Amino acid sequence: MRDSRIGVFLADDNLIVREGVRALIGLEDDLEIVGTAADYDELLAGATSTAPQVLVTDIRMPPTFQREGIDAAKELRKRHPGTGVVILSQYDDPEYAVSLLGEGAAGYAYLLKDRVAEGDQLARAIREVATGGSMLDPKIVEALVRPVTADDNLSPGDEELLRMVAEGKPIKAIAVVRQTTAADVADSIERLFVTLAQGLNSGTSGSLERLKMLHQAIVQREEQGEELSRLLPGGVAEKMRAEGRHIGETEMLDVTVLMSDIRGYSGIAEQADPSVLAGQLNEHRAEMNRAIIAEGGTVMQFVGDAVMAVFGAPVSQPDHADHALAAARAMHRAQAAVNTRWEAAGLAPFGLGIGLSTGSVAAALLGSEERLEYSVVGDTVNLTQRLQQWAEPGETVLSEPTYAALTVDVATTALEPQLVKGRRNPVVAYRLERES
Repeated sequence: MRDSRIGVFLADDNLIVREGVRALIGLEDDLEIVGTAADYDELLAGATSTAPQVLVTDIRMPPTFQREGIDAAKELRKRHPGTGVVILSQYDDPEYAVSLLGEGAAGYAYLLKDRVAEGDQLARAIREVATGGSMLDPKIVEALVRPVTADDNLSPGDEELLRMVAEGKPIKAIAVVRQTTAADVADSIERLFVTLAQGLNSGTSGSLERLKMLHQAIVQREEQGEELSRLLPGGVAEKMRAEGRHIGETEMLDVTVLMSDIRGYSGIAEQADPSVLAGQLNEHRAEMNRAIIAEGGTVMQFVGDAVMAVFGAPVSQPDHADHALAAARAMHRAQAAVNTRWEAAGLAPFGLGIGLSTGSVAAALLGSEERLEYSVVGDTVNLTQRLQQWAEPGETVLSEPTYAALTVDVATTALEPQLVKGRRNPVVAYRLERES
């Protein structure tokens, strides 16, 4: 197993600041600097080659002193999905934080430079993002929340919920704190935003803007399967552009979507040493990535403890359901082998639940000539998220269309039809029998 220390790449154009932050990180036994940079090009080249678990970077650096740190961080996440990012900034304007969190809060932290030496704030942020968590400086949270709540007379419970949302906490983590279910938390957040929106009828335009910013920062968090737009790794977007695909051009494709999730991850994270857990999470991601790519799938993103992949896009696969099933089986085998090593070392195993669904999606290249994203959306994506939740550790649940599309014989058990959110009719699904 790899060194349990968290590898950190540090970028700041100010030598004094850079060396000061390096010294702070050096005080922690579980953190290790693997490289440094002073501008955008050095950052991207160095972090790409060293593949750190966490990038710590300033916002403004050469050559333009605009938002090179944020841009480089997002580009690095395209190349190495799952890399944690800590932004160090002298700006407490929430708009900078929102621009960082616009694709989801998981794995991102935003800290203010003038407070970074207080206590162990920086070390805690590095450990948090290394395991897919998130962290915002309290001053940023205050700036996001205060204008929204000033005139709304929220209950103490709603105030607490809004604060956790503003901090970027995923639904699962909020559910643990509130000792309830993820579904209950999701419903509570929906009700809270309805209350805030109603209160804004007599409020100020500034409150409305802050509410919009807050919503933008959390709308794509890991549990929200309705809008899973993810960055393409490995230059696939550039390949599609070279083939003549136009930005914004949407095409309907028949694909199989795969989603996996680690069962009980929040409980594991509560008990584990953060640096050790970061090593486990990265080993898990590497194994899942290999299994998916080996079957011709595209890893859309690692988000916290979850994985989303698509088979049949952007590269066509006539037998995409077969490949997705083979990848799911390979993922379970790989995780079982890793678990054996972990348990021998006294570490908690990961129990993997996987969902597969086949059907039509709308796919498109989005962005500009400089920055491209590839997005697949539709009911197939939503259904995959629901089916994944039905899978117990070590299990794979298939949608009825996936089962019908398979050209290989598989042993399955039909599940009782169930209603799922967003569908009027019960969903038929099959649980794949485990391999002996």
